Amino acid sequence: MSGGASFALTGARVYTGDPRRPWARSLAVEDGVLTDLGEEPETARTRAGVDLDGAFVMPGFVDVHNHHAVAGRAELFELTFPPEAGVDEILAAVSARAAELPGDAWITGGSWGSGLLDLLNRSETLARLDAASAGRPVALSDDSHHNRWVNSAAMAAAGLESDSEQPDTALRDPVNGTLTGVLLESAGLAVMAAHERAAPLTAAQHEACSAHGVARLNRFGITAFQDAATSLRALEALHALDERDELHAWVVASMPVSDETFGTSPVGAELIARGEEFRTRHHRPDFVKVFLDGVPPARTGAFLEPYLPDAVHGAHHRGETILGPAELYSALSHAAERNLGAKVHCTGDASVRLALDTVARLRREGFADTPFQIAHGQFVAEDDIPRLGDLGVSADISPFLWYPGVIPDAIASVLPAERARRMQPNRSLIDSGALVAGGSDWPVSASPNPWLGIQGLVTRADPTGTVPGALWPEQAITLPEAIAVFTANAAAAMGLGAVTGTLAPGRSADFVVLDRDPFAAPIDTLADTRVLQTWFAGRCVFEAE
Repeated sequence: MSGGASFALTGARVYTGDPRRPWARSLAVEDGVLTDLGEEPETARTRAGVDLDGAFVMPGFVDVHNHHAVAGRAELFELTFPPEAGVDEILAAVSARAAELPGDAWITGGSWGSGLLDLLNRSETLARLDAASAGRPVALSDDSHHNRWVNSAAMAAAGLESDSEQPDTALRDPVNGTLTGVLLESAGLAVMAAHERAAPLTAAQHEACSAHGVARLNRFGITAFQDAATSLRALEALHALDERDELHAWVVASMPVSDETFGTSPVGAELIARGEEFRTRHHRPDFVKVFLDGVPPARTGAFLEPYLPDAVHGAHHRGETILGPAELYSALSHAAERNLGAKVHCTGDASVRLALDTVARLRREGFADTPFQIAHGQFVAEDDIPRLGDLGVSADISPFLWYPGVIPDAIASVLPAERARRMQPNRSLIDSGALVAGGSDWPVSASPNPWLGIQGLVTRADPTGTVPGALWPEQAITLPEAIAVFTANAAAAMGLGAVTGTLAPGRSADFVVLDRDPFAAPIDTLADTRVLQTWFAGRCVFEAE
């Protein structure tokens, strides 16, 4: 059955996600679009069809925040290890990788856990990395992909000398004052630029990265997503794939206003001006991306109240926003004037407040319909929670990053306990009228599997069962709400609400067939749900073996 076929699927338990008609038993498709749903669509009698024998069908998942091409590149071309890996394991992986590569080849990849930062910030640990790499440049990302640990060869390639003036975010050994290769936020950009000069990917390789990322998403039932920081090369790759009818998802691109993390070029006005060149049927370059702060474990998230004191920052450090009020207003107003939405990265409550203040100004100036998203927003001041709904700002949340695990543990080490546990107020956001949309932030998360996020939203516990306990359980939401977060809500937040996210006549035929009915399964087993088939625009783009 192809995208141009007319067919029907019958005998299923179909959850539509449409409150007007939440359940059906059959659906009919013509030219990639749903034409009928019901007990037995009239058109099903005259079309080729398949009896699903009671299988559960629901809308294809929508991931409002991932980095599909970055993930594809990591899996195809880079060294990977889990964020739970210790220093010895990381060094062993680097050594093994070095043995496979030419003497001048770069070793890139990740992700090391945020909790390792103090151990890595030592000159003796840098010496061990230098030895493991046998002279090859190394650049390894942390679990947030905001920070890097690099070796001496990589610093030399980037012109970072230990006796030169460097920003505070290029960390130094607290004992001897030498650079350790731990580079926070934009301090790592010079290294990534040096790597890109030395080992650029070809256009075909960039296309392979995107295709691989989309295929992985399809395996988990994802049929639409928003790439959260889309480079020019990724825009080109998505355009090329869709022109060849090889892009098997709706994709909304977010073009960075500036680059604090990835080291790609161009960014800002030059990139945004070119975005429209790459629009295709399934690819929509409709957003810009703004990094407003960093991440809490590195103390670069911007908060209203101080972090716990440490030897470097003292007792009053709150972090700060990357852009000031005037700069943020300029970036968002310029995007709105071009009819582009904005995804604003905010991890601390001070950055959330600045973003909301700026959106409020733009709404008063007449930009009533411009879509704005607060990305991550783990911490939101209580007074600001109702403002998201009032201002029409979507909450782009990634439950993969805040249910009990490595990253919450790292956050708890830098914030007072009472503040650290009050992370991701999803119940309060929904009750106040905010649109809460789900994203994986893959590859910051190890997997883009939506069921991990859904189970985490409902239980506030680690769905893998690895880490005990629950985080702020009062903020749990219901299963129907959690499914909407990863389907209809995410589609609406990224401007695809009229196209996908629910199953209704006239919508794209994007749906998944599951191995179980999640409404009948124990809540603590949702993460085990398997996708048997993924259908995008009326085509089966993934089928489990």
